[in-house]
Amino acid sequence: MQEAREGALLGDFRHAAFSQFGLASTFFRRDGAFFVRTEGPEGELRDYPIAYAFGSHPLQQLLVRFPGGRLQALGIAWDSRPKGQGGQRWFSLYPDERIPPGDPLHWTGRDQNWNFMCAECHSTQLEKRYLPAEDRYETRFAELDVACEACHGPGAAHVAWARGGAAGDPAKGLAFRLGAGDGGTWSFEPGAAIARRSRPRPSQAELETCARCHSRRSVLDERYVHGQPLLQTHRPALLLEGLYHADGQIQGEVYEYGSFLQSRMYASGVTCSDCHDPHALALEGDPDRACARCHLAARFQTPAHHFHAVGSRGASCVECHMPATTYMLVDPRRDHSIRVPRPDLSLALGTPNACTACHRERSARWAADALDRWMGSGRPRRPHFGEALHAGRRRLPGAERALAELAGDAGQPGIARATALSLLRGLLGPRSLGALGRSLGDADPLVRLAAAEAGSAVEPRRRALLLGPLLRDPLRAVRIEAARSLAGVPRELLAPGLRAELGRGLSEYRVAQQSSAERPEAHLNLGLLAAEQGDLGAARAEIQAALRLDPSFVPALVNLADLERLAGREDEGERWLRKALRIAPDDPDVHYALGLLLVRRGRSGEALEVLRRAAELAPESARYATVYALALHSGGETQRALEVLEGARARHPGDPDVEALLRELGDPARAPGETAR
Repeated sequence: MQEAREGALLGDFRHAAFSQFGLASTFFRRDGAFFVRTEGPEGELRDYPIAYAFGSHPLQQLLVRFPGGRLQALGIAWDSRPKGQGGQRWFSLYPDERIPPGDPLHWTGRDQNWNFMCAECHSTQLEKRYLPAEDRYETRFAELDVACEACHGPGAAHVAWARGGAAGDPAKGLAFRLGAGDGGTWSFEPGAAIARRSRPRPSQAELETCARCHSRRSVLDERYVHGQPLLQTHRPALLLEGLYHADGQIQGEVYEYGSFLQSRMYASGVTCSDCHDPHALALEGDPDRACARCHLAARFQTPAHHFHAVGSRGASCVECHMPATTYMLVDPRRDHSIRVPRPDLSLALGTPNACTACHRERSARWAADALDRWMGSGRPRRPHFGEALHAGRRRLPGAERALAELAGDAGQPGIARATALSLLRGLLGPRSLGALGRSLGDADPLVRLAAAEAGSAVEPRRRALLLGPLLRDPLRAVRIEAARSLAGVPRELLAPGLRAELGRGLSEYRVAQQSSAERPEAHLNLGLLAAEQGDLGAARAEIQAALRLDPSFVPALVNLADLERLAGREDEGERWLRKALRIAPDDPDVHYALGLLLVRRGRSGEALEVLRRAAELAPESARYATVYALALHSGGETQRALEVLEGARARHPGDPDVEALLRELGDPARAPGETAR
């Protein structure tokens, strides 16, 4: 991040024009300053002075100052790659869709706000300082960009140590040690092709320091203390659909941490600086040479291993084991799960693989057959956690058992086991309850965190027994999740000593939400907590606060309608849902909520049409199909209900709700006396 000045801005400001969807933006200079003339928040063309350059390669974004202390990232960026690579041009970060003013993704909207979205990871010692009562920022930072103290913590004692002759303090005055400091080294044992560390790594301080920014995560507490575990102040995303493919490969923009936790490298003790030079912002040598530091080149960089011509793309370690996905149109980033290509999983799960990413004209079947020829078709294939996660995502037959087994398999990556627990939340049964209980004491905090969340689906008395001890977990993220899951449990079900701990945990949860008080989602979360605790007045106030920040925030409108239901004001609830439909006419959740409201009000004909639309808009939801089928049956259309359920069965084989309703209505696919599938 740099101030907008000569030499910092890389783009063409010689009245360069960029047009998209009939809108022309112009980049120019005036009186020594840099400007863009483009569409503002009201849809008008205005001249905006550039305040900062943001990034440098392969693209550079521009930040514009707005009232209320806001900095907004322009949606047109400069492609700083060489012209021969397609660079040296202005381009839109959203080339295929018109982002209108008022949309959160418009460059003046909340999702392009630097203070919330970017600043923590691009400046040093940031204080966001959002003032909710005034809806403005007083953001401060010690240094504009990423400097030493961003990673190493306060440096005054280190400077004093250096000025004092650099002696007498083995810690060199640093707030904490990023390196292991244990004398561990990587070396090849006689005859080995892969290096091993001479001793286990005693700390993950370096990795978790990097993960603060190199992860997809949410903030729990802005009061960051260097050297503490990541889960004290941040909550990393699990392998969620839309972010990761079922087998853990990158899909959305997730950065590196969640991928690396899946890797054998991480399990073996590798950390970031084993491959990267954090001060030079580069690898230790080119990518394949970095691999060869621990993987013997004579064994692995040969056709006998990679089955490709030497020097070809297929002979490259990273092309096969760390394939890249391009984000922001020009920025390829490598998958740090460092995996063996599995085209057989592509066939089974629909996931990508490195082979057909290169051989685009070929199929996954072709790639799987090629590997069989090279490696032998009878070779044992390691079971992959992606198979269980895929089953859980699709609620396939056997999903509960597969997820429970994955959650309890200590040989699998912790982030995969945690994801299995998160998917079990809607499938908990006798088999998986045991796995959940065992996971609550797991050594991996991500597993405990996910178990605390999944435990919210357990009946209250058992939930209190299972989750109560996690209120004393050493990590804030786990305590918060346990408290949130226990918020609606009657206090008398908790051990007396844990009732105060629950109050402290819920206070930490509120602090976590208030750290994002400029976001409507945070107020909605606080509203839902208040409603669960029976404080409908506080719930209404928080949801209305969300709507003040964004009057078109549909989840708040849906939940406000639910509050009206609890208060016996269904007329008002319908009004809010109709407003939500005007904003988001294709939102299945709104149609579903409105359909249920119409059923309650006895308007079954209208309800049927609205529930049909919900089921059509969300074919991935077995619940919406089941409720629509039930409404059809109640209206005397049992045959049509059975057709809807058969379609849902085809999409969600083994779903318990679908199967139960099919049994009740007389499943035509089952012979008399046949048991449910």
